[in-house]
Amino acid sequence: MEQSPRSLHSPSSEGAVQHASGGRARTDSNLLTIRNLAVNFSGAPAVDRINLDVKPGEVVGVVGESGSGKSVTMMALMGLIDAPGKVTADEITFNGTNLLKASAGARRKIIGKDIAMVFQDALTSLNPSYTVGYQIKEVLKLHEGLRGDALHRRALELLDQVGIPDAKNRITSFPHQMSGGMNQRVMIAMAVACNPKLLIADEPTTALDVTIQAQIMELLVKLQKERGMALVLISHDLAVVSEVAQRVAVMYAGEIIETNKVPDIFAAPHHPYTEALLAAIPEHNVGAVRLAALPGMVPGRDDRPRGCLFAPRCKYVVDDCMKARPALAPLPSHGETAQVRCIKPLNLTGDANIHTRGGAR
Repeated sequence: MEQSPRSLHSPSSEGAVQHASGGRARTDSNLLTIRNLAVNFSGAPAVDRINLDVKPGEVVGVVGESGSGKSVTMMALMGLIDAPGKVTADEITFNGTNLLKASAGARRKIIGKDIAMVFQDALTSLNPSYTVGYQIKEVLKLHEGLRGDALHRRALELLDQVGIPDAKNRITSFPHQMSGGMNQRVMIAMAVACNPKLLIADEPTTALDVTIQAQIMELLVKLQKERGMALVLISHDLAVVSEVAQRVAVMYAGEIIETNKVPDIFAAPHHPYTEALLAAIPEHNVGAVRLAALPGMVPGRDDRPRGCLFAPRCKYVVDDCMKARPALAPLPSHGETAQVRCIKPLNLTGDANIHTRGGAR
């Protein structure tokens, strides 16, 4: 990970101001604090001006359409961005440790042990050349120092905990000999092997059958509650996030455009993009001739507007939206809980210039 402070460059130079005004205030109770995180690939921003806090034991949902930067943000935290990717930030602090200033050895003691990640596709994440038991034991040997019978017993115990039947025989299986759901359970076993303080689950039910998806989510929630882990859940499934998360961050075009607690963010979204995501849920379109859809596309490398990145697709757009990139700012009377990157948020009362959901701007 790039360890120098983030440089201030156009069009995102207001990020330094956001750190003081729009970003959530740092508190000692935060397990994870991210300030002004950016990831660039050959000059093209994949994520920009990310501010995020996670408290111990908290479940935070990160949602947004494909390409919004959800996975890249978490991979930057894990130190998994390879060249030509460049990661910069003002601050990344985990459990009191500044990861930007930590040595490579100190980071290796944290990543994989105290911070663990479950990736989207277990079959491509697991090494096909080694048994699942070998790969679980490798984590335990590296971070826990287990050897011999104690190592084998712990690996079997983890397979049992994640619901893999006949663990004594399955521990010698290769990934291709197991189903997608079983491989995902192995990935979860590896992730929780060292009792992490923070677990990142990146679309953990991708490419699984619906019934298996429900089982995997139940398993993650069960383990999170039993172990008291903080959980960052990256998902396209707003219904799952609404049931599991305590707080949600909505991403668009590499930026967090709204954060709020559950259920407030679903009952009264403040950003037009959040409103559009909720409107596209099939349950909200019962009886409609067509499913509600958001026109246009996420801006690419060469067509990012100067002002609000969502402005070209926003049905509420006004001239001021095109002039400058808005900061992620707290909403009046909401404290630091609700923040939105919009000059005229939706669903705020008591201000004639701020319109309610579905109204005209």
